[in-house]
Amino acid sequence: MNTSGFNIKGAAILASAIFAVTGHCTDVPPSARLEVIEISGTCLQDNPLQDPMKRRLAAFFPAQYESGQEIPVVYYLNGYGCSSENLIRSSKVWLDLVQRASDAVTPFILVAVDARTRWGCSQYLDSPAQGNYATYICDEILPEFEQSHHLNLKASERLIAGHSSGGFGALRIAMMRKSVFGAVIALSPDSDFPTTHLPPIQASRMKDTTPAEVDQMIATPISSWPEKWASEMMFVGLSAAYAPAGPEHPGKFEWLYDSKGKFQPNVWQRWLENDPLTIVREHEDAFAPEQRIYLDGAALDEWGANIGAHKIYDVLSARHAQCAFYEPPGHHGEHQQDRLQRGLAWVFNKPMVDIK
Repeated sequence: MNTSGFNIKGAAILASAIFAVTGHCTDVPPSARLEVIEISGTCLQDNPLQDPMKRRLAAFFPAQYESGQEIPVVYYLNGYGCSSENLIRSSKVWLDLVQRASDAVTPFILVAVDARTRWGCSQYLDSPAQGNYATYICDEILPEFEQSHHLNLKASERLIAGHSSGGFGALRIAMMRKSVFGAVIALSPDSDFPTTHLPPIQASRMKDTTPAEVDQMIATPISSWPEKWASEMMFVGLSAAYAPAGPEHPGKFEWLYDSKGKFQPNVWQRWLENDPLTIVREHEDAFAPEQRIYLDGAALDEWGANIGAHKIYDVLSARHAQCAFYEPPGHHGEHQQDRLQRGLAWVFNKPMVDIK
C-alpha cells in the first residue's frame, strides 16, 4: 500500500445531503450538524461479493467548525455488522458526543465509514475474498472528504478510531499507513485471537460445517439461508478477511475445519498473522515512534478484548512507545461515546475523566 500520499483517481462524491441539527432541537447542542455524503468506491467496483460500491459517509461537525477551518478529523470504524448507517440512525447521541468532546478536549470532526460486506464486516482489510476496504478508506474516503472540505491536515491532526472489529481495523490501518494517521484509539479491539476468537470458534457448530457446505453458503443468497447457517455468518466474514484463498479464487476462503471436522492449524496460523497482538510482538516497527496509541477494554468484556488490549499495551510500553491503556467499567459495547472522549483527551494531552 502507498503510505506516502493519497491516490484519489476515480473517487468522486456523487451526492451530499445535510441534516441540520440546531438549537431548535432541545436534546442536542446548538448548531451541531450531521452531513451525509455518498462516495463511490472505485476500488470496490466488481468486488467478489457484489456488494455496493456506493457507500454513505457520516460526518459530524461541532458548533465551532467553520467552512475551510482546519481542525482534527477522527475517522471512526464501527463494530461487526455496523457502519455509518448506525451512527446516522442514532445521530443525536453522536452529535452530543462530538460537541461535548469538542468543548472539553478540542474541536474535531468525526467521520464514520461504511465497510460492511454481505457477511457483516470486512474487518477493514483488503482481501480477494471480499474486496479492498482498507484501500477504500485510505485512498478514496480520506482524500475526497478532506479535499471537499478544504482540509490540509498533518498526520498529527488525523486520527483513526474504532470499537471491537473497528478497533481491530483502526490498529491495522494505523500500522499500514503510519505516515497518514498520527494516532489510533482502539476500544475493545479484536486481538489476542486465542482469547477472543478461539473459544467461540470451538463452541460453535463451525466444526460441523464442512468446506463443501461453506461453498454452498457462498453460492446461496443470504435471504435463502436455513436457520442453522445464520450462526456461522460471523465466522464466514472473519474467514473471508483473514484466510482468503487468493486472487485466483475471488470470493473464496479457507475454512478452519476440514471435511472430517478436524481443526486446521495452518489456517488458524493465517488468522494469527492478522492478530494485532501477533504483529506488535513480531515487529518492533509495527507503529511509528511518533504515533500515539490509546487502547481500552471493558472490565466485563464478554469477548475478553480487554485482555488482548492490555497485552498490546505491555509490548508497546516496554518499547517506550507513546501508548496508554484504560479498563473502563461495564461490558464490551457499553459507554462507547464516553470511552472515545477519554481516548481523545489522552491523544490531545487534556485532562481525562473516569467513566462511571
